[in-house]
Amino acid sequence: AYPGICAEERHVAEAIAVNIRDMSALKVPIVTIVIGEGGSGGALGLAVADEVMILENGYYSVISPEGCAAILWKDRAAAPQAADALKFSPEYLEKFGVVDRVIAEPTGGAHRDYPAAAKNLKEAIVDSLTKLKKKSVKKLLEDRYARFRNLGEFADSATKDKA
Repeated sequence: AYPGICAEERHVAEAIAVNIRDMSALKVPIVTIVIGEGGSGGALGLAVADEVMILENGYYSVISPEGCAAILWKDRAAAPQAADALKFSPEYLEKFGVVDRVIAEPTGGAHRDYPAAAKNLKEAIVDSLTKLKKKSVKKLLEDRYARFRNLGEFADSATKDKA
């Protein structure tokens, strides 16, 4: 989401929060698939799912590399350095538990062969929903909550062991 005054006037942060709240309570399986780029705070709302997948050439982050570079290095030209620091590639996202599955794309990318890309997406969705529909609503909601709450890493220096 754009972090400017316009977004504040239009209550974008509230809309994202309401989305997260409402999706957290849905009593049906939720599968999210990032098929391109998700690079803003608004993308966080997509994480409230029972399973999150990404196409192998996609990226998913709370900020774009350019935005990150502008904030950290005061230079948008440092976007490649920011992209490396953000670790938003599908491989890292899967390794860190942000996404559950990376979906293969046809040679050259999904845009080169729509039918093959659609076939891979369909297989991933069917596989995910087949697994998720075996869970009770209670278990689905508990697992979704735990998944979302466990995203990222948090360290509190006040409670950290001091050796």
